[in-house]
Amino acid sequence: MSTLDFSHLSTEQRLDLIGEIWDSIDHDAVPLTAAQTAEVDRRLETLDEDIKHGIDAEALEAELDRRYR
Repeated sequence: MSTLDFSHLSTEQRLDLIGEIWDSIDHDAVPLTAAQTAEVDRRLETLDEDIKHGIDAEALEAELDRRYR
């Protein structure tokens, strides 16, 4: 397998390329493992209750700033 040379791209350009490639993948064509399927099902079952305990991004950022800065 040949390796493509992306050294001429900046880090930002490489990340953009990764995003474009990711977005182009048919995610339904990539099967989940049994463990992944079970985890998705578990999270969906508890979503309504879990969301009551969530905080918005601004509150999360403030909490992280308080803890780690």
